Amino acid sequence: MEGFNRTKTVLFSTLCLTLFLSVPLCVASSSSSIHDLLRSKGLPAGLLPKEIKSYNLNQDGLLEVFLEGPCLTKFENRVFFDSVVRANLSYGSLIGVVGLSQEELFLWLPVKGIINDDPKSGLILFDIGVAHKQLSLSLFEDPPDCKPTGVLKNHVKKGLDVLKWKR
Repeated sequence: MEGFNRTKTVLFSTLCLTLFLSVPLCVASSSSSIHDLLRSKGLPAGLLPKEIKSYNLNQDGLLEVFLEGPCLTKFENRVFFDSVVRANLSYGSLIGVVGLSQEELFLWLPVKGIINDDPKSGLILFDIGVAHKQLSLSLFEDPPDCKPTGVLKNHVKKGLDVLKWKR
């Protein structure tokens, strides 16, 4: 009987350890990990640039992405990423986005949400507050390179500073 109880204890401990090790970690420092996370949530990897230092994802779905620094890239238009980008991540969407702006007709507008509710359509929806803009998913296949904002001309950089101040 004593050997039977010992075997049950070992089996139970092994099961608990296996379950503990199978729970995904919510903090990572690899930029490829954040891109894999986006893919697993039905979003294209290229929504975020290559220059990711780390990210946090809490149990409520709040995603915090830490970049090397503020930077610019281009999808269809120019896009500005702040040092930290936050959003609520759920399957197929990033809602309540903070730290991401898109240039539209010489204006910098904050991106408030990104939704991919029908991947078969080949389109992804960007909520830029005043409008919704559909872009081709093909623009977001690969993570883009993001240039530091220091390479901007002064007047454009000042415009971005004003945008940050208004938030």
